[in-house]
Amino acid sequence: QVQLVESGGGLVQPGGPLRFSCAAPGSSSGGYILGWYRQAPGTQREFVARISRPGITNYADSVKGRFAISRDRAKKTAYLQMNSLKPEDTGVYYCYFETAARTTWGQGAQVTVSS
Repeated sequence: QVQLVESGGGLVQPGGPLRFSCAAPGSSSGGYILGWYRQAPGTQREFVARISRPGITNYADSVKGRFAISRDRAKKTAYLQMNSLKPEDTGVYYCYFETAARTTWGQGAQVTVSS
């Protein structure tokens, strides 16, 4: 079973940047999607961004123009560059790896945007 390797997150002031990475080593060849959801306290998990194996990207309206997702296809690693962060971006960010067979979730990482 795939285990995701994540890095990133932390505390940042409003307007600042953060970057996440998420790798799916050992995963089988074939189509996949890598992406992130996030969850703020007391709310449901919500979609943030995703990228498919061919490089097609999708973003939540709330992060368009501020966040950018990219991937290293050979390493099966996705990167989420988050710029112009706002306090409402605070939450736990979960990486996920989706194939036709299953979806694997990372353990999550806290992002806190506060002055």
